[in-house]
Amino acid sequence: MLNRSITKIIQGVKTIDGAGVNLTRIIPGTEIDMIDPFLLFDEFGSDDPSDYIAGFPAHPHRGFETITYMINGKFRHRDSMGNEGFLTDGSVQWMTAGKGVIHSEMPEQTDGKVRGFQLWLNLPKEKKLINPSYNDIPAEKIPIINIPGGKAKVISGTFSGVTGPGYSHTGVLYLDISLEEGSEITVPIENGWNGFCYIYEGSIFSAKQVNKSHIAVLSENGDFICKAAEDDTQFILVAGLPLNEPVSRGGPFVMNTREEVLQAFEDYQNGTLCT
Repeated sequence: MLNRSITKIIQGVKTIDGAGVNLTRIIPGTEIDMIDPFLLFDEFGSDDPSDYIAGFPAHPHRGFETITYMINGKFRHRDSMGNEGFLTDGSVQWMTAGKGVIHSEMPEQTDGKVRGFQLWLNLPKEKKLINPSYNDIPAEKIPIINIPGGKAKVISGTFSGVTGPGYSHTGVLYLDISLEEGSEITVPIENGWNGFCYIYEGSIFSAKQVNKSHIAVLSENGDFICKAAEDDTQFILVAGLPLNEPVSRGGPFVMNTREEVLQAFEDYQNGTLCT
């Protein structure tokens, strides 16, 4: 049976986003622009409230989905259409921006650790202007599979016969995996899907060692097999069906052409982005 290999290992880059939130940007980076259909992947986390308390005040999006997964901490979401959601420890917000939304993501915890991840998932051309929607997923709705020497949270897609609650407009597998040193896991992934894993604690070995704060880009076919090289190893594994469509970015807007991005900016300035 064919197993996926690691084609590239890249370290995340420290940066600042929002109103001054310190985070690690994994995608895009100096060596990789995107992993189709994934446009962006960030890790944010700190014990110091000054690193995150400014949050992400009101800002627009169009043309993609955002998947925010909180490990620790609390963030409140509000948008221009009157929607409101609350992210707590272990919860996920799956937002489809579609034709447009203006929203804010603000922390409500000033003591202790805030830690989580945000993934941007591209929408196919025919769905870029669909109506915005939200799927707020509490921690207790995310299934946990016990495996030898560890566990796997199934946020989206199917693993070991269990399907996660995350729904997207294209095929996506999203797992949070924890392993003790020496424990091995095999994850079946659809052939042709692009995938990566991001190590946020410990390290893994899969013909090559991948350490904390590094992303491993995977080859396109076969299962992914890896072994924990340290105790308490934790990593995010994501895979998805590539769209193979043109991508034009303009800050918070991701469309297929430059003209569509300029139209998004014009709609935002005119107050018609969300109508």
